Amino acid sequence: MDISGYSYHNSEGSHTNAYLLPGVFHALDEAITAGTGRRVFELGCGNGAVANMLALRGFEVVGVDPSHEGIAQANKNFAHLQLSVGSSEMDLAAKFGRFPFVLSLEVIEHVYAPRQFASRVFDLLEPGGLAIISTPYHGYLKNLALAVSGKLDAHFAALWDHGHIKFWSIKTLGQLLSNAGFGGISFQRVGRIPPLAKSMIAIARKRIPD
Repeated sequence: MDISGYSYHNSEGSHTNAYLLPGVFHALDEAITAGTGRRVFELGCGNGAVANMLALRGFEVVGVDPSHEGIAQANKNFAHLQLSVGSSEMDLAAKFGRFPFVLSLEVIEHVYAPRQFASRVFDLLEPGGLAIISTPYHGYLKNLALAVSGKLDAHFAALWDHGHIKFWSIKTLGQLLSNAGFGGISFQRVGRIPPLAKSMIAIARKRIPD
């Protein structure tokens, strides 16, 4: 996941937070039980803005991001958080341990090796733990609307260094997570009406071995 050149100039949250975080917070709050605790690993924490919001809600957050610039912003502005340079190319579970929750927002579309990414998320989770992964949504009606409106070039942003290289549908992301060993996979589409959603949030649970 070499997006080390992805640029961060401050510690402000992304515009995507407005439509992603309500669903994320709801999924986390709904999943918390007396036994799970409130520990979250954020894979692709960027400048730490989301990690800080989670900390303000009472979560203990550990996170990594390949962007040195993003982590520098995070460490400068959120020194109380355990955020460091890293990516899904590392054996993250060996270094950081396992967590009841793993969060990764708008990251997997940048990843060159999505099967490795899914495996790292799986390894980071405790048995029965919950993964929450978001990515831009693609489906027939949205793709058709983009084509008819002439906005495909702007949407795919081929000239964006370190930009999107994978374009996921519910079917393909669901298959990736299932193949990695996840069960109970569900999706929320957010940001617009569902057929034209900006993003989708996958919620998947690590299966407990028989």
